[in-house]
Amino acid sequence: MPAGGRPTVRSRRLGAALRTYRQAAGLDQSDAAEKLMASVAKVSRMESGKVTSRPVEVRLLLDLYGVDSGEERERLESLARESNRRGWWLDHRGTVSENYVSYIELENDATHIAAWQLALIPGLLQTPGFTMAMLDANPAVVPVENREEAVRVRGARQRRIEEGQVRLTAIVWEPAITAPMRQVDIHREQLRHLLRVAKLPNVTIQVLPLSAGNAARVAGPFTGMSFGHDPALEAVSFESFSNLVVVEAVEELAGYAYALDTLRSAALTPDQTMAFLAKVLRQIPHDEGKEVQA
Repeated sequence: MPAGGRPTVRSRRLGAALRTYRQAAGLDQSDAAEKLMASVAKVSRMESGKVTSRPVEVRLLLDLYGVDSGEERERLESLARESNRRGWWLDHRGTVSENYVSYIELENDATHIAAWQLALIPGLLQTPGFTMAMLDANPAVVPVENREEAVRVRGARQRRIEEGQVRLTAIVWEPAITAPMRQVDIHREQLRHLLRVAKLPNVTIQVLPLSAGNAARVAGPFTGMSFGHDPALEAVSFESFSNLVVVEAVEELAGYAYALDTLRSAALTPDQTMAFLAKVLRQIPHDEGKEVQA
């Protein structure tokens, strides 16, 4: 059984994939049970993610379902091997919500991440100073005693970006870049960080200019993820002050895929974005008594 006696993000994703392939093959759970020499009840629990599928069971089922793609087979077998793996994020259960823990697990398995933000820098690109300033702006979001740990958790999430383990595309509306901050040194530090990270081969940053305001209305802030070679969206998340929602329904994902295409097309190119960030950085005064010029 998955750790904690309940489905994990990985076990649910694996189970859903096995169910989809079984149905596509025109087979029912009794066929799968016969192949595994197991009960129909076990197959049902595997497909719901309530029990951990072993790699050998996944191989047998994929043979039965006619799944020949080596990459897809390896991806699903990897999910089986890692369904009960303890992640670093579990050490923070006492101070981060259960939803956030599940989200980090999902994010940690992603191969492609696409983020759209209107007023903030995407979390995976924030400096510690920016994150703390954001938390200070609304003290009700994270208790004061938990803020330093929240910053550490965000930093841990960013390591996969810096190590090139995941492809990140970030589209940010211009006001998130140019709006003055109370501490100009934090603003400068954040822009320098964006300029540095944008040079990584696995990172693409685009600024959506104010002149493309119609495109900015295509969707509220969200983060999309995919988990294989294909960057097509497989999950989308968006958050409120107290909750984080993950959407996986195909019909809903289509709308977010359209939004991403619209935003990418309307945004500055990556090279234009680099030039824009450098220009804004030059305009930020070093005298902290002055307002930031934009």
